[in-house]
Amino acid sequence: MSLLLSPTAIRGVTLRNRCVLAPMQMYTAIDGHAQRWHEDHLGRFASGGFGLVFTEAMAVQASARATPGDLGAWSDAHTAGLRTLADQVHAHSAAVAVQLWHAGPKSGKGVPHESLALAAATGALSDALRPVGPMEAPATADGPSTLALTAVDIAEVVASFGQAARRCAEAAVDVLEIHAAHGYLLHAFLSPAMNRRTDAYGGSAENRLRFLREIVQEVRVHWPADRPLFVRLSCLDESDPYWTMKDTVALAHDLAAWGVDVVDCSSGGLSGALSTAARRPARHEGFQVPFASEIRRSAPVRTMAVGLITRARHAEQILADGHCDLVCIGRQALYDVQWCTHAAFELLGEPQGYASLPAQYQPWLRHRLQQGLWKPPADRETPAAHDHGR
Repeated sequence: MSLLLSPTAIRGVTLRNRCVLAPMQMYTAIDGHAQRWHEDHLGRFASGGFGLVFTEAMAVQASARATPGDLGAWSDAHTAGLRTLADQVHAHSAAVAVQLWHAGPKSGKGVPHESLALAAATGALSDALRPVGPMEAPATADGPSTLALTAVDIAEVVASFGQAARRCAEAAVDVLEIHAAHGYLLHAFLSPAMNRRTDAYGGSAENRLRFLREIVQEVRVHWPADRPLFVRLSCLDESDPYWTMKDTVALAHDLAAWGVDVVDCSSGGLSGALSTAARRPARHEGFQVPFASEIRRSAPVRTMAVGLITRARHAEQILADGHCDLVCIGRQALYDVQWCTHAAFELLGEPQGYASLPAQYQPWLRHRLQQGLWKPPADRETPAAHDHGR
């Protein structure tokens, strides 16, 4: 048996395995609408065996995008395209997840595969994607200034998350995630380094959590009770004053009480002068697994581990050691879209590995195997010896 490849149920959704495709921006949307490219892209991972396939992050407002190429869920006009994406993933027996976000201070960037530069500070595009956050911030050398959200703006964002959740439910999405990490809007409100407001949304920890709490509760009003809700957190800040693991564990208790089922455990994301190199976690295989492990031990919520998890046997060991409940694979899946299929052969061998393949593929590969012309892949590496929080 393999934990990685065994089914797991969260609320009313059963995932065929614990392999999750991470949300990764593709910068190919037009006015927030999914294109045929998105359908093909996500379908490849679903047919490749992933149990849960995330779309990229979807903006809850047109102005919430980081780039003009980001997907959106801010209008009912987006629902049909989202349903098409869900149908494409469901056709391959995988579940589909959507990550909802507001880019906040990181809004107004150019599309990476076209230009790494920030969008111009003037013009209709930059006006539509103007950076916002808890505080006003002066213009930087490579971008416009950041505007502070008013109480009215905050209420509109909360409502936008709820309506986006409704659209996802109508589009037959199975899992929803709220992005509250990586220096985007919700993380900016959580972080004491970025949020020094003096109203009900700043100052004390309770006030800094208020925005996220209101969003989670609003989303739960519009998101079916039998479908899981995740939240992605930056478990550690690389800034001073610091957001710490103690803060994250306390927040995880709150999230569970508010109706969140899984904490997606990442870190960092603050940029510029706020970022301190000495506080950044050293990047090695599975470097963020200890965050998932500590939260899982300390709070009544499940966790998902992400970050340089590239090998099936390593992922299996993380689960076997009790560090998390789900394993999220990102860029490694871009390199190997059949990552889950290869994991099945590595962990289960033949013939069980064939079960991870589309039925249409199986007889052809079995025939070649029987002729002695092919051998299934095997992971012969010895897993790296890292301390994952045991």
